[in-house]
Amino acid sequence: MFLKRIVLKQNSIPKDAYPFSIPSIKNFERMDIKSNVTFFVGENGSGKSTLLEGIADKCGFNPAGGGRNNQYDLHASESALGEYIRLSWMPKVTNGFFLRAESFYHFASHIDEVGGYDAYGGKSLHDQSHGEAFLSLFLNRFSGKAIYLLDEPEAALSPSRQLSFLRVLHDLVTTGDSQFIIATHSPILLGYPDAAIYNFDDDQISEMGYEQTDHYKITKYFLENRERFLQELLRD
Repeated sequence: MFLKRIVLKQNSIPKDAYPFSIPSIKNFERMDIKSNVTFFVGENGSGKSTLLEGIADKCGFNPAGGGRNNQYDLHASESALGEYIRLSWMPKVTNGFFLRAESFYHFASHIDEVGGYDAYGGKSLHDQSHGEAFLSLFLNRFSGKAIYLLDEPEAALSPSRQLSFLRVLHDLVTTGDSQFIIATHSPILLGYPDAAIYNFDDDQISEMGYEQTDHYKITKYFLENRERFLQELLRD
C-alpha cells in the first residue's frame, strides 16, 4: 500500500456548508487504509463519491477524471472536500488515475483531442462499447506502482465483465503493487477477497464485512426469494 491514512483538518472546516452538510462527512475524522483494495459503499448522496473526489484532488488527478497529465475542464467537476483533508503516504506515489463513470465520455473526448488513443488499445474509446472502453482503460492504462480511484466502475460493466475486471484488479494488486479505492454498488466487486469495506450510511463511516453490506443481503434475499420478494414489492 501507498496511501496509509486520510485525515480531516478539523481546524479549518466550515461546519454548516457543503460538503459538511453530509452527515458521514461532517462526522468524519480519519480513516486508516488497511488493504490494497478498499471499497466505499452507501446510498447515493451518502458521501462516498465526495470523499473519493477529495482524495483524487489531493493526489493531483483531474477531478473530472484522469491522471495528472490529463488537463481538460468539465463544469462542476471540482472537489468540494480536497482542501480540507490530508493524506499520509509511505511512500508517496504520483502515478495513478481517477475514474468517474458519469464523466467518462468527456475523458474519452479529451483522449481523442490530444491524439492519445494509441495508449488505450489503438482505438478511440468512443468507437468501443461503454463496457469495452472501460476494460480497455483498465487493461492499457493501469500498470505498475500506482493508486487508482474508481467511482462506480460497474456502471458500464455487465456481470461477466465485472468478473473480468476483478481479474485485472487482482493481477495489478499482486504483480504490479497497485492500490485501489473504489466507490461501488456492486455485490460482485465487493466480493474481492481481503478487501476493506467502509459503509457511509448511518451518518458515519464505519468498516464492515462483506456479508454485512446491504448490497450482499438484499441481492442474496432477492435471488433466493425472488417470487415472494416481487409479490411483496409490487402488490397494491
